[in-house]
Amino acid sequence: MIPDTTPAELEQALSDAAAAAKPLAASAPAVRADWIRAVADALDETADELVPIAMRESSLPEARLRGEVARSSGQLRMFADVLAEGSLLEVVIDTADPDAKPVPRPDLRRVLVPLGPVLVFAASNFPFAFSVCGGDTASALAAGCPVIVKAHPGHPELSVKTAEVMIDALREAGAPDGTFGLIQGYDVGVTALKDPRITAAGFTGSVPAGKALHEIAVTRPEPIPFYGELGSLNPVFVTQAAIDARGSDIATGYVGSYTLGVGQFCTKPGLLFLPAGHGLQDQLVAAVDGIAPAPMLNERIASGFSSGLDRLRKIDGVRVLSESGATLLQTTVAELLERRDEILEECFGPVSIVVEYSSPEELTAAVEAFEGNLTATLHAEAGDTELARELLPLLTERAGRVLWNGWPTGVAVSWAQHHGGPFPSTVGSIHTSVGVTAARRFQRPVAYQDTPDAVLPAVLQDANPAGISRRVNGSITNAEVSR
Repeated sequence: MIPDTTPAELEQALSDAAAAAKPLAASAPAVRADWIRAVADALDETADELVPIAMRESSLPEARLRGEVARSSGQLRMFADVLAEGSLLEVVIDTADPDAKPVPRPDLRRVLVPLGPVLVFAASNFPFAFSVCGGDTASALAAGCPVIVKAHPGHPELSVKTAEVMIDALREAGAPDGTFGLIQGYDVGVTALKDPRITAAGFTGSVPAGKALHEIAVTRPEPIPFYGELGSLNPVFVTQAAIDARGSDIATGYVGSYTLGVGQFCTKPGLLFLPAGHGLQDQLVAAVDGIAPAPMLNERIASGFSSGLDRLRKIDGVRVLSESGATLLQTTVAELLERRDEILEECFGPVSIVVEYSSPEELTAAVEAFEGNLTATLHAEAGDTELARELLPLLTERAGRVLWNGWPTGVAVSWAQHHGGPFPSTVGSIHTSVGVTAARRFQRPVAYQDTPDAVLPAVLQDANPAGISRRVNGSITNAEVSR
């Protein structure tokens, strides 16, 4: 059993992170990028040691976990590349213009700078990709922030070993001591969140825990940003034309998506809206019956799923279509609207609800019943253009990622990705936790006005010694600046 971090150990971690903040922020982008690549290489090199630990603690299969290691090292390298290229700093230079109207313009040079030490609350469902070496950690390090991770109790041994690999890699690459640290224990995480040396926090977990931590972060004497990913139902809406064109594929794709990872993805489609008389029930049931039972991540999650499933079963108007390796329930839009709060409460695990609608108006009403979600999906055909034009704005209001004829499980790590959404899916809908712009959560802009070139940060100097991409007088350039 891994013991909780002691008060003395926590103080040391916080002190080390605070001491590392200035040298880390002052590091050249290319140098910091090299540190991050060293971590990525170390993860890949130790995968044979890390993956068996993860398998034992999470019950997840080897192929899935090896894929997560590759995803984690890949996103670290992606952040390193973007950091070295310069886009992560968003350098903008407007040189002085004495002829500007209505008043002369001073020389202005803007750059994103790191906030300082970041606290990351690791998730349970992705032991690598959203845990110690996950996206929050990668993006904060790329932003130039020291990171302290509060390990998830679902995989404590893996957390310790992963942290050791990362710390050793950073030290050998020349990063300041304190660039990365790990703490254990719920109360320890709360204490760290309250500490004035922590300047921002990232969280992936349940709605109650996320709301409680968010309240702590924003009611501190000096409030800090708290980026919480809390919960999402990820509804899928299907038109009759889509069923006529590819109903069988929709049935199998949906079941495969909501049972992926034993239903423990934050992007699991929790509800599937089908027109009355859709004719897919037999195919849906057959697909569910073909799912083999599998263990959940840990006893706590399994217990929560069991109680949540019992609650759903007892709701008037909800009936069981299939219950084998996964559970499929059924209701109607009329019943959903009457019992909205009961039915639209997330149940984390291998269960989903088929909801039948009787008209386009009911379909619109169903969309409008939802609060914020990470994703919303529409399956439609070319003949549904007018309906799609009506529904897409409604989906856009309620989701951070809107899919067309796809499935929400699977989140590509890229420039354009947005993994976030209106509350309660997150508490910061303007930011993403996946993709290049995730680093923006841990940066703030500073503009220097009429500052001598010799004292400017190197990335803002006329000669551009770092050779990074910058926007100068409106145009992207790597060239020198003429004052």
